[in-house]
Amino acid sequence: MRPASARVAAGVATLALVAAGCGQGGNVSTVDVRGTATAAPTGSVVDGEVIFTIDGVPDVVATIATGLATPWGLDFLPDGRGVVTERDSGRVLLVTAPQVPGHGSTTDEEGEVVVVGRIPETAPGGEAGLLGVAVSPTFATDGLLYFYVTTDDDNRVVRAKLDGERLGPTEPILTGIPDGRIHDGGRLAFGPDGFLYVSTGEIGDDQLARDRASMAGKILRITADGEPAPGNPFGDAVWSWGHRNVQGLAFDDKGLLWASEFGDSEADELNRIVPGQDYGWPVVEGTGGPAKYTQPELTWSTDEASPSGLAYAGGYLWMAALNGERLWRIKVADGQVSDPTAYFSGKGGTGDHGRLRTVVRAPDGRLWLTTSNEDGRGDPAADDDRILLIEP
Repeated sequence: MRPASARVAAGVATLALVAAGCGQGGNVSTVDVRGTATAAPTGSVVDGEVIFTIDGVPDVVATIATGLATPWGLDFLPDGRGVVTERDSGRVLLVTAPQVPGHGSTTDEEGEVVVVGRIPETAPGGEAGLLGVAVSPTFATDGLLYFYVTTDDDNRVVRAKLDGERLGPTEPILTGIPDGRIHDGGRLAFGPDGFLYVSTGEIGDDQLARDRASMAGKILRITADGEPAPGNPFGDAVWSWGHRNVQGLAFDDKGLLWASEFGDSEADELNRIVPGQDYGWPVVEGTGGPAKYTQPELTWSTDEASPSGLAYAGGYLWMAALNGERLWRIKVADGQVSDPTAYFSGKGGTGDHGRLRTVVRAPDGRLWLTTSNEDGRGDPAADDDRILLIEP
């Protein structure tokens, strides 16, 4: 078993990486940077003030929680507590981080975990179950949480009211998303425009990504009540299409949407999402192909990535890697990316913390990072799964 807590910063990404494992094949791919970014470490900003200055080496300063059952979704209440979903149990947790004295400090104390309810529709199996969560941007007045969940019939978006530490009954707002045991997508994020962005997968049926009428293999944009958002390119819920399995969504400081996407055997992708654009799956994987397909901004070999969660903080995108067992930090500026750098990748191909699922910027500027070693594909330690507190 890997150590429960360790910290090693890996070097920068190489230009040629050999793909392998996790059911994603074994071809050669490259880290491909399109454009030149000029972002510099700026720290994370809260209420207009820089909280931390990024020194180039992310540190694990605390273990927030241990013993979780495949944590998947994560978002924050206005008071700073994290809302966490467990994929297989269907439980919804309210998590409070331990106090860390200040920049450069660490603590051995863990946080507090409270079970506030369970999403009863949850039908777990394979990669399916209770996946993403998003806190309503008007939570202070409506108390609503939004969830992406696999049921016996479909993938769907439901919402429920959090009353103190008790979750109320669910209300479906978007149903009929195709579901399967693999490639269910599942990430939710409210954008700066106030609309809810939903990532879906093609559930192992490549042609669903090519079917514009299907909600599978897409990024959707809907209102808080589940209707197609005004201004969508096709008049329905679809915002972009031709995706294989998007599991990471993040908006940068310019309001641009980025998505991390699983490849098959050739390349995992980081895409800048433009409304109405076709990202090419399964005709194109990685770079190349006809000009009508939108090119990824970065690609990785699948053994270095298998990307899931994505966050933006301090001039960087942060991308959690499952099979790659590392946290990627990527400079971003004016819609361009550069300098992908890997951390926590350990030695001998085994990461310090194992499979990494979700990364989210907390209100205090730090990052919360979840492991996914209990998901059936990992090598769990005695205290897995965990939420780690990262000072960037």
